[in-house]
Amino acid sequence: MKLAILFTAVLPLMALAQPSLSRVSETADLRVPESALVWQRQSGGSLLVSEIDGAGTTVDGQGGVALLQLDGRLVKQDWLRGLNAPKGMAIHGDRLFVADLTELVEVDLSTAQIIQRYPAEGAVFLNDVTVDAAGLVYVSDTRTNRIYRLQQGKLQLWQQQMMSANGLKATAQGLVVGAGKQLLLLDDSGKSRLLAEGFASGIDGIEPLTEGGFLVSCWVGLIYHVSADGNVSLLLDSKGKFNTADIGYDPATQLLYVPGFNANSLQIYRFEP
Repeated sequence: MKLAILFTAVLPLMALAQPSLSRVSETADLRVPESALVWQRQSGGSLLVSEIDGAGTTVDGQGGVALLQLDGRLVKQDWLRGLNAPKGMAIHGDRLFVADLTELVEVDLSTAQIIQRYPAEGAVFLNDVTVDAAGLVYVSDTRTNRIYRLQQGKLQLWQQQMMSANGLKATAQGLVVGAGKQLLLLDDSGKSRLLAEGFASGIDGIEPLTEGGFLVSCWVGLIYHVSADGNVSLLLDSKGKFNTADIGYDPATQLLYVPGFNANSLQIYRFEP
């Protein structure tokens, strides 16, 4: 009888357990960091952070990508330079793809050299990038409500009227898109269905979780947990302190990397499911 009473008493406590973030560290003195990307390689994991280093809409050649350790320590801030307000990034094989205002830039990871620039016709504000298992590269343009796709060396318009398309993440189920305040799933034909809504601002970064669901950032300073069944819960509100731009996530360590943008810093949190 005592065991039964104890068990029933524990159940409500278990039901109250909620996903959370705990702050780990901060990397200061970055130059308008916009996107964080975990790079797993043979020599170990690293972190790439895009730095706008100026205005977010200016062709000035000042932008670049910084190389950090996964604990946030800076390795080489000028790992790559000469970009124009770089934002989202994605890796496929030995190539890095960067959204660079009106171009998708392809970089050789082994040399940190730009090997190709793909102009996006009609683009104004290329924002996030993702690559699917087949090697197709997708890049969003938030200002024109478009998604472009790089296939066989050609960058072409793939979707339009995708309202305020920003965050992208290729998954086995299809392309997950942060379209304004909605999280959508697009199949190969471009047909969409709603995954989640209820975000207080436009979605920026999207990171899938191994247990299902997503971590989602909104640039104004909000980070959400989205459960596998679409329930949305707020994990962090940093409005007025620092922005929460295009997040990166390492499932092996459950570390979440949050570019602080206007605060010129990178915040690192541990995610507790």
